[in-house]
Amino acid sequence: MNTLVPAAWNRHLAGVGNQVIFMGAFWRSIFRSGFEWNEFLNQCFIVGYKSLSLVGITGFILGFVLTLQSEPTMKDFGAVSFVPSMVAISVIREIGPVIIALICAGKIASSIGAELGSMKVSEQIDAMEVSGANPVQYLVVTRILACVIMIPLLTLMADALALLGGFAASNINNDLTFQLYFSKAFSALSFTDLVPAFIKTIFFGFAIGFVGCYKGYNSDRGTESVGVAANSAVVSASLWIIFLDAIAVQLTSVFAYN
Repeated sequence: MNTLVPAAWNRHLAGVGNQVIFMGAFWRSIFRSGFEWNEFLNQCFIVGYKSLSLVGITGFILGFVLTLQSEPTMKDFGAVSFVPSMVAISVIREIGPVIIALICAGKIASSIGAELGSMKVSEQIDAMEVSGANPVQYLVVTRILACVIMIPLLTLMADALALLGGFAASNINNDLTFQLYFSKAFSALSFTDLVPAFIKTIFFGFAIGFVGCYKGYNSDRGTESVGVAANSAVVSASLWIIFLDAIAVQLTSVFAYN
């Protein structure tokens, strides 16, 4: 038992060290000449456009269900008129960024991990290194930057559709005009609600792209390692999203009260 604990601890520290080295290789490759613009645009298309339907449906249902669940309770307190404001604050400040990031972690991080893992198994990455190409610049930098740019944009779209979903749910039992609903929704929002929520989606995107690339790029030699890389990428990215969100909430609270 005593020998197992140090061995597990050593493996954990070795994994942390490998991630730091991988992070350093990523930052060095960003500033090298010969940035792969075509691959970057292709990854933006894959990460952004191919996730539109999933993210859009998720956002709309999120606002729709949140409104339906909130209205009965708010009606008991005679505060139905505050439902649009409550939905807007909840979705834009916290629920929207986190739920969309977790959805993207399941779709994008697993896809990147499986793709790079299969390239590692088929020795395509080794072939790139032998030919003198920089696989980190071509495979890793483009995917991480695509996630950093597209996931915040996907979150903004999901937030807008969540408000539309809330508007649709509000008109099931009530009769609110489009202008009245959105004037109530946006009247409760402030600059301090929008900016921190948008900034943390950038970190969510970085975590999703980095974890997916790291797990796939450093997968083992074997066909089963592709599935392992995809699965571990989803789990690790989801944990990082929750951890980063907890830090963001604390920092926002500190700056808001100071």
